[in-house]
Amino acid sequence: MATVTDIGTLIVRSPEIRGGRPRIAGTGVTVRRIVGWYKLGLAPEEIAGRIGHLSLAQVHAALAYYHANREEIEIDIAAEDIEADRLEREHFLSRKSP
Repeated sequence: MATVTDIGTLIVRSPEIRGGRPRIAGTGVTVRRIVGWYKLGLAPEEIAGRIGHLSLAQVHAALAYYHANREEIEIDIAAEDIEADRLEREHFLSRKSP
């Protein structure tokens, strides 16, 4: 008999891991990370190939989570971009000061 996976168990959140961001169960790989590669044009098969310990089903689960909760993930990505820009400006300005 084939093993059946409840797809609802593939994405989890834990406050102590990755700041509570949704991630693939049993890993530290966040949905946001998978989405980043997806937005760069990588196919799910390519993403699974880049992270050898992920199955194609796990990658598809992350993408399904993203498409079902797009606003949540996009807000998180935007907040990270803003923080990265702030840190870059801060670093640049600190290097200019004598």
